[in-house]
This record gives sequence, structure tokens and C-alpha cells, in this order.
Amino acid sequence: MEFSAKQIAALLGGKIEGDENRSVSEISKIETAGNRSLCFIANPKYEEYLYTTDAAIVLVNEQLQLTAPVKATLIRVPDAYAAFASLMQYYSEMAKSELPKGIEQPCFIADSAKIGNDVYIGAFSYISAGAVLADGCRIYPNSFVGRNVQLGTKVTLYSGVKVYDECMIGARSIIHSGAVIGGDGFGFAPQADGSYQKIPQLGNVVIEEDVEIGANCTIDRATMGSTLIRKGVKLDNLIQVAHNVEIDECTVIAAQAGIAGSTKIGKRCMIGGQAGIIGHLTIADHTHINAQSGVSKSVNDPHTVLNGTPAFDYKSVLKSQAIFRHLPEIQQKLARLEQELRNLKSDNTATAEGQ
Repeated sequence: MEFSAKQIAALLGGKIEGDENRSVSEISKIETAGNRSLCFIANPKYEEYLYTTDAAIVLVNEQLQLTAPVKATLIRVPDAYAAFASLMQYYSEMAKSELPKGIEQPCFIADSAKIGNDVYIGAFSYISAGAVLADGCRIYPNSFVGRNVQLGTKVTLYSGVKVYDECMIGARSIIHSGAVIGGDGFGFAPQADGSYQKIPQLGNVVIEEDVEIGANCTIDRATMGSTLIRKGVKLDNLIQVAHNVEIDECTVIAAQAGIAGSTKIGKRCMIGGQAGIIGHLTIADHTHINAQSGVSKSVNDPHTVLNGTPAFDYKSVLKSQAIFRHLPEIQQKLARLEQELRNLKSDNTATAEGQ
């Protein structure tokens, strides 16, 4: 597909600087863009590339002040990042007309499964008894949908997704390849002989509307009740969510994080990569947990920022780190003070003996 600067500016409500008829056919990073590329600059550290790029069209913020001539046609918008995201969404919607349609063979669809209108089911997929796929669902090849699973309108399961029995996924949610929804929670009872007896996991996973689950994530089914992923939650790749966890609305979690059983995470939290949260905690709304932090206590105050292992208040961490950098000097000062103290004691002893 090809677009001109004039068309893009009209779509975004932007102002053109340069040739309005210049056209693009691809979207690229500004560092590697070719002469048919569309790019954007929102972060000032990339501004230097604006003056050397071969890109045809670049989206920039309205307030950007040029410091040198540019070859590209510029489109000025209030927020280049948001405008670029809108453009990507528009492009994605147009591209959907080229997506595969219908039910490919071979695949298996149980007689009791209910399949809505305009549903795509890729080859080698398995749709179990009692499953319900609402209108517009897209099930890519080699996926598994278990018994009595319910998929809302326009749910997308990419190749190799496994959704175990009884789980529910809300409208417009996206599950990326390799994710497992509803595997057994990690429940084992220690026995007198040192072995472990499996505790049946009888619950399910409920994922609400507009959730996106990254590749190779695992969300365990509840022991009883439901593991809950509320609407608008976004999970990166390779995340473990244990049984009976609840993640509230619009929380985002970066890759390789792990959340242990029965922990409740509030609304609009941000959790960094490789963070770990132990079980049975409550994390307040708007909490920020920095990457590689280990959280071992509940967070009761909203807008708390945590860092470190064990994680504690971010400002305290920064103060501690500032002190840590000066430990050699502090040690030397302490040694001098100790020596001075010993000298004073020695002088006082000598004075007392001389009296």
C-alpha cells in the first residue's frame, strides 16, 4: 500500500512542510529508513537522525525547532508518538482485508461447538465440545480451544495458543503464539513420606475485554474460583501468572516477570521486566515496580515506586545507592575517626596517670 504526505496529513490533522505529493510504501526506524519510508521522531535523542535520514516522510512534534536542513517531508502533529500509533492502527485495519478467512482443513470442530459469523479457524486447530467462538474470532493454525471455552467477539489466538477447559476470554483480546491459558496451578500437598500429592485445580481463567497476552506467557487456572485478568491489561512475553492471581484494569507487565499465587495487583500498575512478586500480597493501584525487583510485602499506598530485592521505596533506594558509591571514602573517614578516638583515649590515660 502506498500513501502520500497529503493523505497522511489529512488523516492525522497534521501540517506539511515539504512536498505534499511525496509518497511512502513502508514504515521504518529512522536510523535505517530508505527513500520510500515513513518514520517518526518523539524522543529528542533521535533528532540527530532527522538531518541525515533518507526517509521520505517523518512525523515530528509541532514544537520541534530545526537546527539544520532536512531532506524529508515533515508532517507536524501535536504528539508524534500518538499520531504514529494511530497511523499504525489505521494501517492494521486496512491490512485485515488481506487476512485469511474461513475454516481451513484439516482441523477438528466438535459438533457441540458454537461458531459465530466471520470466524477464521486455521489448519490443524482443535475446537472442543461446548466451546463458543463469537463473531469475528480468529484462531490461527495449531491452536487448541478446550471444552466449554468461551471466546468473545473478535478474539485472536495466534498459532500454537492453548486455552484449557472452561476458560473465558473477553472481546477483542489478543493471545500471542505459545501462550498457555488455564494450565494447572502449582498446588501440591507435602506427605509424611516426603512426596507431594497433587491438589486438583478446579477453577478457570477469566480474561476480560481488550487484554493482550504476549508470546509464551502462562496463566494458571485457579484452584477454586478464577484467576482474573481484568480489561485492558497488557502482558509482555514470557510472563508467569500463578493460580488465583488477580490483575486489575489497565496494568502493564514487562517480560519475564513472575507473580505467585493469590496475589492481587491493582489498577494501572506498571511492573518491570524480571520482577518477582511472592504470593498472597496486595499491590495498590498505580504502583510502579522497577525491573528485577523482588516484592515480598504488600503495597498499601497508591503511586508507590519500588526497586531492589527485597523491593523498597524507590527514593530510599536512590539515597542508599548514593551512599554505597561513597563507601570507600566513608570507610577511610571512619578509620581516621577511630584512630583519632584511640589517640584521645591514650592521651587521656597518660594525663590521668601523670596526675
